[in-house]
This record gives sequence, structure tokens and C-alpha cells, in this order.
Amino acid sequence: MNLTAENHSVPLSDGNRIPLLGLGTYGDPRTLAIDVGYRHFDGALVYFNEHEVGQAIREKIADGTVKREDIFYCGKLWNTFHPPELVRPALERTLKTLQLDYPGDTFYPKDEDGKYIYHHTDLCATWEALEACKDAGLIKSLGVSNFNRRQLELILNKPGLKHRPVSNQVECHPYFTQPKLLEYCRQNEIVIVGYSPLGTSRDASWVNLKCPPLLEDEVLQSIGRKYRKSTAQVALRFNVQRGVVVIPKSFSPQRIHQNFQIFDFSLTEDEMKQIEGLNKNIRFVELLMWSDHPEYPFHDEY
Repeated sequence: MNLTAENHSVPLSDGNRIPLLGLGTYGDPRTLAIDVGYRHFDGALVYFNEHEVGQAIREKIADGTVKREDIFYCGKLWNTFHPPELVRPALERTLKTLQLDYPGDTFYPKDEDGKYIYHHTDLCATWEALEACKDAGLIKSLGVSNFNRRQLELILNKPGLKHRPVSNQVECHPYFTQPKLLEYCRQNEIVIVGYSPLGTSRDASWVNLKCPPLLEDEVLQSIGRKYRKSTAQVALRFNVQRGVVVIPKSFSPQRIHQNFQIFDFSLTEDEMKQIEGLNKNIRFVELLMWSDHPEYPFHDEY
């Protein structure tokens, strides 16, 4: 049987399904790997490439490789669009941008002193605006990103809640396994989507270099040798095997292909525990430049 990502998906609480393996499109989207089998693409307006991503997907639909309903595309509502009156226009812009040229805007507003300008918006009000977009048929599934437990409870306990968040996209990998948040989300039927599942680049401008390079880990290398797999494949398999969706990013066609080859082996229970034991509870992505934001999520334990 031809192995494709839709054969390996998990259900969402709204009745839809999400492929366990997706491709992060932050950066160069020309390597979109539909031919390899990817059907899940993670994007955002602030990646400044949604037009190119949409074009690549449309070309594969046009040549008959996939149908539109085969593709799971995740976009994001950027922070500057959280005021309720901006939610639907921002969503419509993403839908339009996936078809047409990209319009510019200021996504990181600063004052004259160079300090970030924040929108002090009620997350529940933003969520209600998103619910209206879902009711209008503009969205199939509603999720959140970088929400901690307190922020999730804010939404889940909102009076008159119409649509529960079905996913929470957060950093998740063997060095940051998110056990408490993962368990809380499981209890509330929220799927964890793990970004940076292979760690990150070593760019000190935004990466916490206190955390050592994940792919050089000796335990992952040892397990990889057993299965004739790379450390990256072992790290991805670890998360997928515990029901965490992963969205690795790569510019290399070879690695994009290799990252997909994780459905032909399984880790033993002991190996899963070994990898869980690697947890250092240290984030690669701390986003410290926004740590003074009133809704900065990483001050809490989880």
C-alpha cells in the first residue's frame, strides 16, 4: 500500500482528523513535499509565504496528485489581529493570500523607543470571533498555539462556549516532552501539535543555547542504530507514537523524504521511557522579547 500521511492521523474532537506528520513551511516553501506523501502543512500569514505555499498546493491539485479535501492546512491568527473586529478580516486575508499575492503589514509594531506595542485583548472575545468564523464556514477546525493550562481553562470555561479548541501547538521534543500539558490536553480531548520536534537552529538571537543540540543525543543515536534510522527519525517517531502531531521543517528534499519514513518501525516501551527520561524541561524557543506581554504563556509551569 502506498504510505501517505492520511493513513496516519488522529481524530479531533470536532469530528475532523489531523495527519500525525506535517511539514513546517516557515522559510522556503518551494520544497513542499506532497509527492513524498505529506498532506499536512503548517503555515502562517507572518511567514510571508502563504501565496507560494498556496500556489504549490494548487499545482498538485491541478495535476491530480491530491484533492483539496486531502490537504490539512493550518494557518494562524497573529497577535496583532486578536481584537475581535480584526479576526475575520485576518482570516479572509489568509484565505485570499493562499490564492493571490501577499499584502504587506506591520506584524511587530513598536513605539518610538523601540518597545513592542501590545494589544490588550480579551482572549475569550477573540475566541468568540473565531467561533463566528467557524459558524460561517470559513474554518474547519479551531485550535490554539502556545497556550498554557490557565489560558486553555479560560477558553474551556468560557460561558456560552460553542466550539472547544481541538489542538494546541507548542514546542515538544525529547528534551522538552511537556508531560503535564500533554496529560491535561488529553483529558480535555485537545491534540498537541509539536513544533521544533527536532530542536532548532543554534541562532542565539532567538534560541536558548542552554539546551544542547537534540540530534547529537547519544540515546537517540543508539536507538537509531538499532533500527537503521537517523536521530531525527527516532525523535519524530517518539512523539508520533504517543499521539503528538509533529511538524518538522526542512529545506533539504532528502531530509523531507527521510522525515516521512517513520511509519515503518515502532519503539519499544523501554525505549519510549528512555527517551522520556531525556526531558530537560528547557525550552529552545523562549520568546523572551515578549516576556513582558500580559499573556506571555511561559511564566507558568505548564
